[in-house]
Parts: sequence; structure tokens; C-alpha cells
Amino acid sequence: MNVIDLRSDTVTKPTASMRAAIAACEVGDDVIDVDPTCDRLERRTAELLGKEAAIFMPSGTMTNQVAVRIHCKPGDEFICEAGCHIYNYEQGAFAQLSGVVARTVEGPAGVLSASQLKGLIRPFNDHLVRTKLVCLENTHNRGAGKVQPYDHVEEICTWAHESGLRTHLDGARLFNAVAATGISAEQWSRHFDTVSVCFSKGLGAPVGSALAGPKEMIQEARRHRKLFGGGMRQCGIIAAGALYALEHHRARLVEDHANAQLLAEAIRQTEGISLSPKDVDTNIIIFAVEPALGSSAQFAAELKQQGVLSLPISGTQVRLVTHLDVTEALCRQAAKIIKQVAGELAKGNTSTRELEAAY
Repeated sequence: MNVIDLRSDTVTKPTASMRAAIAACEVGDDVIDVDPTCDRLERRTAELLGKEAAIFMPSGTMTNQVAVRIHCKPGDEFICEAGCHIYNYEQGAFAQLSGVVARTVEGPAGVLSASQLKGLIRPFNDHLVRTKLVCLENTHNRGAGKVQPYDHVEEICTWAHESGLRTHLDGARLFNAVAATGISAEQWSRHFDTVSVCFSKGLGAPVGSALAGPKEMIQEARRHRKLFGGGMRQCGIIAAGALYALEHHRARLVEDHANAQLLAEAIRQTEGISLSPKDVDTNIIIFAVEPALGSSAQFAAELKQQGVLSLPISGTQVRLVTHLDVTEALCRQAAKIIKQVAGELAKGNTSTRELEAAY
């Protein structure tokens, strides 16, 4: 039985061509000198994002936390969407490592508007934290891969800069937003002081993220990367995979989006489950399981029995993510299995209720 792994776009394996690029890469000690492959990756990333410089790090958590640290001091505050990765999935590292607090604002499917943020800047007062930074996430993971509307991004960042705040973009899946909208990475990035991008999600590299921004900020980021344990020696070995992904896998992201639509349409046609949110912008699908079918964990367990791996993200919701290791044919197969499982659970639970009623 083929296993169709839709838990995340982080589960991809390096392609044969990527492995060849990794094996053949030139390396050097990137802490005491420069690793040439890592240097090429950083220069190319900065170029694509329209920034002066970029720095390679092991993870998106590190790039985000270094960004918060260079923008804020202990006792400062940043504003972010309540469901964002920085706030929910990084162990509150901004507080543990940098003495910074977060002010969260809820937005539908992770989308914020400038009107929600105006008035949130703390007045200058010895009793209060200092508001210094606005963070956005694009695409938004918990918003089912939602693309932030470009006009919202532009308005929020303009307001932030006019108000004396800095801006950071958690662009772990920024290239999915590029593929979905046709708006270039540089155009998205121009509104932010710093931008984080991930190579190990949709792009399919095994390891790594990068932080881009002004040269002075990236020089400061290098110090904090070292502090957080992210200074790497012959890191060209992993940078080569990221560089290959950046150059060869961006254009194909539209395939993942098309495959996500296949799954989304199957869910729309199936009783007992529903898309949450209803629109699927990119490669992430979240669907709700009605109580009559059981819990999300039960639904995911049944999918696994049929060879489809998914991720329960709450008691009622299941997440699916398309990526380069699942073809259109596999997604069509997964869509059939989802329908089948929903039908079997509905029938089984109905029979159980009838049996219980008889007693």
C-alpha cells in the first residue's frame, strides 16, 4: 500500500538532483571565514527578496526569534496575529530569550487589517511596555495557507513605519504566496524591514531558513545567531540543498496548489466534513469533522489505516498539506479515501447509535 503523507510540506525527501548538488558542493568554515555555497545562497536569497543581505540559519524559529531580538529590547512589545507561528509554535521564545512580550490581535484566517492595529501603540509611560514591532505571517499556517491581501500588508506596514515601528515578515511559505498571486517576493518584501523565508517547506530542502534585511541588521543578526547556537561550520552541505530548492522548486509550487484544490473539492462534496476556512488559497487544507463522525483524531486514524497520513490540529479539525512528494494521482487517490472514510464513519456511528437506542 502506498502511503500518502499529507501531514506537512516538511516531510519531503531530497530529490536525486538535490542530493547530487549537495554531494558536489564546495564548503568552508562559515564561522571563522565564509562557506562559499552558503554565501551564494545568502546572496541569492537577498536578491530575490530585494534586500541588502541575508543570513542562513537552521530553522525558521531561529530566524524569527533573531529578528524579534534585533528589533526589540527587553521590556519591548511586538504586535502579531493571535494564530501566528511566532506566538504559538516557538515556545514563547521571544519572552524566554529576549525579554520581549507579544500583543495578539485576532484576524479571520490569520488576516489582519490596519484598522485593527491603530490605537494599539502604548503611550510613553514608565509603567508600560514599549511597542516596537509589527509581525505578519504570509502565508498563514493556521489560516489554512491563507495569503495576506496585498493591500492589507501595504497599509499595515505604511502605518507601522509612519508610527515609528519596525516590521517583520514570517515568510516561511512566502513563495507559496508568490505562486498564488503572481506578486514577486521582492514586492511582498519591500514593506518589511526584515523577512524570514523557509527552504524546508514547499521548496523541499531538508534543512534551513534565511533572514534578510539591511546589511547592518544582518550583521547584528549574525551575532545573535551565534548566541542562539546557530553558527555552523561547513554548512554548505545543507545550504546546497536550500540553494537547489530555491533555484529549481519555486515555479512548481503551483502544482501543489492545484493538488490542494482536488482535495478541497472532495471535502466540499462529502457529508460530515467541511472546509475551515472555506477557501483554499495555497497548499494547506483544514477541514472540520462533525461530531456524528467522531473526533478529528478518530478520522485521522481511519485515514491512516487506508494509507493517508494527516494531522489533527484540534479536537474537530484535520490538516492536509500538499507538497512535491505527492503527485496529482496520489492526491486523487487521497480524495477518494477521504470520501470513503467519511462515509464509513457516518454509517458505523449511525449503527452504533441505533444499537444503543435498542437497549
